[in-house]
Amino acid sequence: MKPPPFEYAAPHSLDEALALLAEHGDDAKVLAGGQSLVPLLNFRLTRPALLVDINRVEGLDGLERGRIGALVRTRRVEREAAQPLLRRAATFVGHPQIRARGTACGSVAHADPAAELPCALLALGAGVRLRSTRGERELLLDDFLVGPFSTALEPDELLLELEVPEQPAGTRVGFAEHSRIHGDFALAGAAVVARPDGLVVSLLAVAERPLRVDLPAEATADPGEAASLAVRDLEPGHRRALAEALVRRALEGAE
Repeated sequence: MKPPPFEYAAPHSLDEALALLAEHGDDAKVLAGGQSLVPLLNFRLTRPALLVDINRVEGLDGLERGRIGALVRTRRVEREAAQPLLRRAATFVGHPQIRARGTACGSVAHADPAAELPCALLALGAGVRLRSTRGERELLLDDFLVGPFSTALEPDELLLELEVPEQPAGTRVGFAEHSRIHGDFALAGAAVVARPDGLVVSLLAVAERPLRVDLPAEATADPGEAASLAVRDLEPGHRRALAEALVRRALEGAE
């Protein structure tokens, strides 16, 4: 299928991009990597009147310790991110061609419950910085992700960057997922962050949004018991059993 007709704008400044979003609101969509938006357009699941292509806006491609800009591609996260958990999770995102174009911020804004990066970022306690012509605001990712393909992003806002806090010394991280074939959508997955003061488990593809579970530090002593505790609130069934096995695998491989 072909996308429905739309207008196209390629602003060269952030102010110009935000002005377009403020003017058009729900009728506009932001184009960064396009790996989620373009298929939605082709299947006519979204019908924006205007695409705002932000790829020419300078200053949005910063990848610093603790900050990931709106135009940072997943491939750069895989290779250069300061957090080992993000590098590990990024390797499971689609295929190399997809990672070369898709952005980390785009994945978070799309809010697919089966997406790897939102799951890993949730486990790390990350947040988002949003900007519009009205000003800036910051939210924890746990508050930003509302439901399947739904976030707290307002129509006139741009997800400017992800903010990833430093982890304490001695922190170990792990990630595991299962899909029918590598690069396909995950059937379940788990990110673990084992800190000296506690264990955080984040689950993907088991609910309407990624789920975060906080457990005491002593839970890491028995990966099987920790995995059982992490999935205790899920409905019994094959997906819960799969998630439990993946939490255990992620913990056993954490480093």
